[in-house]
This record gives sequence, structure tokens and C-alpha cells, in this order.
Amino acid sequence: MNRYEKLADNIAQRIRAGSLKANDRLPSVRELKSQMGISASTVFSAYYQLEAQGLVEARQRSGYFVRAGAEMPTNELAASEPVLRSMPVDVSSLVFQVLAQARERDMVPLGSAFPSPELFPFEQLAAGLTRALKRMDPWQTVEDLSPGNAQLRHQISLRYGSVGMDVPASELVITSGAMEALNLALESVTQPGDVVAIETPTFYGALQALERRGLRAVEVETHPRTGVDLSSLARVIDQHPVKACWFMPTFQNPMGCTMSDAAKEQLVSMLATRAIPLIEDDVYGELAHGARRPPPAKAWDRAGWVLHCSSFSKSLAPGYRIGWVAGGRFAATLGRNKLMSSLATALPSQLALQEYLQHRSFDRHLRALRHSLSRQQAACLRLIDRYFPTGTRVTRPEGGYFLWLALPEGVDSLALHQDALQLGIGVAPGHLFSADRRYTRHLRINYGHLGDPRLEGAIRNLGELANAQLKSTTGKSGPIFEERSSRP
Repeated sequence: MNRYEKLADNIAQRIRAGSLKANDRLPSVRELKSQMGISASTVFSAYYQLEAQGLVEARQRSGYFVRAGAEMPTNELAASEPVLRSMPVDVSSLVFQVLAQARERDMVPLGSAFPSPELFPFEQLAAGLTRALKRMDPWQTVEDLSPGNAQLRHQISLRYGSVGMDVPASELVITSGAMEALNLALESVTQPGDVVAIETPTFYGALQALERRGLRAVEVETHPRTGVDLSSLARVIDQHPVKACWFMPTFQNPMGCTMSDAAKEQLVSMLATRAIPLIEDDVYGELAHGARRPPPAKAWDRAGWVLHCSSFSKSLAPGYRIGWVAGGRFAATLGRNKLMSSLATALPSQLALQEYLQHRSFDRHLRALRHSLSRQQAACLRLIDRYFPTGTRVTRPEGGYFLWLALPEGVDSLALHQDALQLGIGVAPGHLFSADRRYTRHLRINYGHLGDPRLEGAIRNLGELANAQLKSTTGKSGPIFEERSSRP
């Protein structure tokens, strides 16, 4: 970590702990330069990073100040109690029903799984595709069958190297998006009827994948900020014949939580000791709101038990459907399963991504994307604080583009979803994110659609609907549209 990143992390921790409060003035550049013996550019870089994260704001001729609402809320969400038994999964019908109703372009996409397509360099990707196709050797249509285009796998291997990881191209299998990577990984390490440990709440795509293969789910306690609880995982493994774990250690969907580096290292060690594969879903890892991309759990994999799955769909090229899995000791099995299931991934998309990664600055694009998502998160949090019922609790992730809300008792998020559809607003109700549909008063909100002028009106309408539902069930409602900088 660079000096400015260490400085920014230190200040961020003080803000979230409450020792630096809203509207507190930060030390001037001259003061920090003198106190810490660092350069002015280091201080400015740290403050720019904190500003991008929505934690501080610059005031003309006055310096930098802690942004209102940036501190960790006192009503932070607690970890959910896991269901201690393994259970079959049957969520697909509800997922299809809910998502099918929210695909229309005219719908405000707060329930979408994707950020705004306007955030991505489609013109540059198209130009690269054109150049690559003109140079394409027709024999590549045969040579680039599974495990995928060699040049693209080399570029992905270099990306791992940029964060200090040694993942050879020979370990990689190119897939049609991350979901194929995750499904291939699951197929390679389980048999129907096996027990798989998952987070709670968890990504509904994981539940659908388990359902499709006839697997049973057992939940592990997961904290909304720090991720998988390792003591809970140890108890689950002791009590159940767990054959694999499917976790999202970095910017988890739906909560946005991230395990610390130390916890990731301990997780990998614990599972390797027990010969339990870890299927690591890492599609949001590049979307850190700061300058540093948290390393995946795969960074501590020395024995090949981690199957690291990711894609470019959330960070560079949605719709191109290019993902991959770094399969460790399972790489050969993954390649065979890919060959038997879908033969190969579309070659033009692979060539377009290879061309972009070789000749364009992916990191420059990521810096702009991360900055935009961070500022949008801060704006969305302020709107929720203003319009939602008193007692609403919300996560404050350090990456990705999802917020996880716990509404007051008396609000049903599935009913709220149905009411919101009538107003042209899509949301993802909490019912989708567990095998037993128990997150009945939770919502996942996507804040990744920047510049949408309908956003504030949609949040306001959602808050009004929640307050109306709360009043009808309990006779109480929070103050609607009351401006407040923080919650009690």
C-alpha cells in the first residue's frame, strides 16, 4: 500500500469510528506535511481518494471537511442468524417472476444487477473488435476452443500479476460470463445431494445454481461489513458434510461486505486443511471506491483449493459475456467440463477484450469508474437518509454498487416491490437472497445508474411507499421528507 493510501485509510477509519465527525475540518496540507514528514502530493492524493469515497469534501478557500453522513452509522446492521440445518433450494420461480417484471428500459433500475451501460467504453471496445477481426486467422476458430484464446488468458494472467499474484495462463479457462465460470466450478467439485456452505444473505444466482444441480445449502453467519464469520464457518464444517464453499469475500452481493486480508488468508488456510474447495465469486473486486483493489482470497491459495471466478461484465464490457475461472488443482477438470458443456466461448468477444487490454489503459478506465460509483453511493445514501422511514438501516460498502437496507418491522419488501412496479421503479426484495426467503423486510438497491434524473424521485417514492405500508400495519410512520444529516 502506498503512503497516500495508508494516510487515506487511517483517516477513513477515524471517520467511520466517529472520532472525526461530520463537518470536522481536516488538517491542512501544510500541517500534515510538517507533522508527518511527507510531501504535499502525498497529502493531496490521500484527500482526493477520500473525496472519491464520499468521505470528505473540499470547501473553497477553507480546506477539507468530513462530509455529513460519512461516519459509520450507530445503527449498523448486525449479522443475520444462519439457519443451522442444510436445506434444499427452490428460489428460481420467485427470481424469474421478480426480475422479469423489472427489465423494461423505462423502469428505474434500482433492482438491476448491472450498473449503467453508459459507464463503459463501448466505442473503444468496438474499434478494437473491428481491428482484431480484420487480423483474425481463420484457424483461431479451432485453436481457441476451450480453455480459450491464449492472448486473452495471458492478459488476465498479467492482471493477477499487477496485484502481486502468480496465476499462470495455463490455470485459466475462459467462460461465457462469470455465471458459467461459477457453474462449471460447482460442477467440478460437487455431486447432486452434496452440501455447500453459503453466506447469508447470498446472491440469488448462487441459490439458483445449487437448485439446478440438486445441492443442499447450509448458511454461514455473515457480517454486513466484515463478511463471513470464520468461527461460524468452523461450526458449520464440524456439523455438516460440507463439500464446497461458495463465498464472495470482496464487495459481496447483496450486502457489499469485504473480509479483511487476514480473514481471507485464514479462510483459505482453514479450507485447505480440510480439503474443501472454495468457489470464490469475485466479479466486483475491481470496483473498489479507493485506489487499492482488495486482493481476492485466491492471493493466499498455495495448494490450489480456490477456484477464483470473475468477469469483465461489471468492470469493462457488459454484454460481451467474457468471464474466467482460475481453477488451481481443478483446472484440467474445468477445461474438460467447459468443452463438454458449451465447447467454447464466443471468439469475437475474446478478441475484442484482448485488444483492449493490450492497447488501452484498463486502469485509467477503472479509476474513473470507481470515482463515479463512490460519488453516486454518497448521493444515494443521503437520499435514503432523507426519505426512508426512521429506523431504516443501510450498509455502507467500500466498493461495488449495491446497498442493502433493513426496513423497520411492519414493512414487507415483496409487497413494496409490487407497489413500486406500479410507479415504474424496480427493486430487488430481500426474499430473493436466502433459500427460505426470510429477509422479508430487506431491499437491495443498485446505485450504479449515474446521472439518471429519475433517481431522487424514485427514492422519494420508495420512502413514501414504505412509510405508508408501515403506517397501515403498525399505525406508525417515520417523518417523510424530513431533512436529517444522521440517524439517532
